[in-house]
Amino acid sequence: MEQQIAPLAKLAEQFGQLPGIGRKTAQRLAYHTLNMPQAQAEEFAGAILHARDVVRRCALCCDLTDHELCAVCRAANRDGSIICVVEDPRDVMAIERTREYKGLYHVLHGVISPLHGVGPEALCVKELLARFESGLVKEVIMAQNPTVEGEATAMYLSRLLKPLGVQVSRLAYGVPVGADLEYADEVTLARALEGRREL
Repeated sequence: MEQQIAPLAKLAEQFGQLPGIGRKTAQRLAYHTLNMPQAQAEEFAGAILHARDVVRRCALCCDLTDHELCAVCRAANRDGSIICVVEDPRDVMAIERTREYKGLYHVLHGVISPLHGVGPEALCVKELLARFESGLVKEVIMAQNPTVEGEATAMYLSRLLKPLGVQVSRLAYGVPVGADLEYADEVTLARALEGRREL
């Protein structure tokens, strides 16, 4: 009979809710956390709570930041005439690692997925459209993951944006179909940016 210690089981259950963490890994993390010195455990818990309290969405691009505007939106040397639209904040970091892209970003925080009940209203689409009121934006790069949902989201957004008189392009397929941008290497992402095509 397996002995259940309720607080330990609850801790493992919480770790198990994280993406990519299975039951055994969750148990290992729970035991590891219990073996931390008290000060380290408090620092760990404090870091989670502090991040939850101070990290928010950038008022312009919806990326994550601890300021009103993220570092990219605050940077004076970025090209404000180009916006790269991505699914997730991790995609911004992946593209930034290429050091090839000098424009701005917009983070949707998801993709359109009718099977999962996610429509355009659940994404940061209205915030994206508001960025065209200034008339400065000339090109939008659709950089969603090359999945069915990513393609559907890119097509939906291109139909909304083309009437606004901007060029809409899509990342070239240097990124494998079904892969996440987060895991692509810098060379592949750089080639995908250089070879983007108009939708």
